[in-house]
Amino acid sequence: MANVTPNAVTNATDWKFQNSYIERLMDHAALTAAHPDDTLILAGPPRFYQQGKKITFEEMLPIGMVQQMQVTMQKPTVPAMAIGSGRGFYLSGKAQGTASIARLFVNGRNLLRALMSNAIVAGIDVTKFDDIAGAVADAKFFTNLDSELFLIPFGMAVLFRDKVHNDLGAFYMELCMINTWSIAVGAGQNMIMENVNMLFDRALPITAAGAGAASANNKDYYPPNAPEDSKLFDAIFGGRAEDLPPAVGGEDTVANDPYGEG
Repeated sequence: MANVTPNAVTNATDWKFQNSYIERLMDHAALTAAHPDDTLILAGPPRFYQQGKKITFEEMLPIGMVQQMQVTMQKPTVPAMAIGSGRGFYLSGKAQGTASIARLFVNGRNLLRALMSNAIVAGIDVTKFDDIAGAVADAKFFTNLDSELFLIPFGMAVLFRDKVHNDLGAFYMELCMINTWSIAVGAGQNMIMENVNMLFDRALPITAAGAGAASANNKDYYPPNAPEDSKLFDAIFGGRAEDLPPAVGGEDTVANDPYGEG
C-alpha cells in the first residue's frame, strides 16, 4: 500500500480521509495535548499591568488542590433589522466573564484565603474591618462575604502546557470579584469541597515566560525538550521532525511541521 503514513490536510484538494488528519498531524497528540496535570492556576493583583509594568509570577500564589475550574465569557448580542432591507445585522455589548472553582478543603489556606492573597501581601489586617473576614490577623481560614475585604478585587492567571513543556496558552483574569462561596458536608463523603463563583472584567492573553523555566537543553532526557529535539520524539517516530514525509499536497503544508502549525 502506497503512502501509508498519515498526513495533515490543510485544504480540501488534499483530503484523503483514510490517510489524513485535518489541520495538523496528530500522531503525537498524547504528548502535545493540553491536560489538567499541565495547567497551573495562580492568584495575584487585580490588573496584569501595575503602574505601567507587567506583574511577575513571583507576585502570584499558585493555588493547589483545585478539582475543577470553569471560565466563561459571553458578550450580549442582539439581532437587528432595518426597514427596506431583508438582511439582518447584530449589535454587541461588552463581554462579561464568569468563573467557578472547586477546591479540596484541607489544612492551610482555604480557598477564600488563597484567592485574597493579594490583599494580605499588601499588609491588610483582616481583623480591622467593621465586618471581619478572619478570626485573627494571620488566619488561614477566611469566610464572611459581608466583610469589606471582599470588596477588594484580585486577579487570576491560568497557564496551559503539554507533557513536553511547550506553552499552549495563558490568560489573566482581571478585576475578579467573588459573588458566591459554598461548602457542603455530607455523610459518607470522602472529601469536603469549597466552591467559589466570581465575575471578572476581562481575560487578558499573556505569555507564560518566566514560569517553570526549562532546565538546560540536555538531549539525554525526554522533557523538558520539545518533541523534535528529544530522544522521545526520535524513539516514537523513528527520525527527526524534518525527516517526516511531506504531505500529498506538497511541502507548503503543515505536515512538515511536527506541531502542525505551519
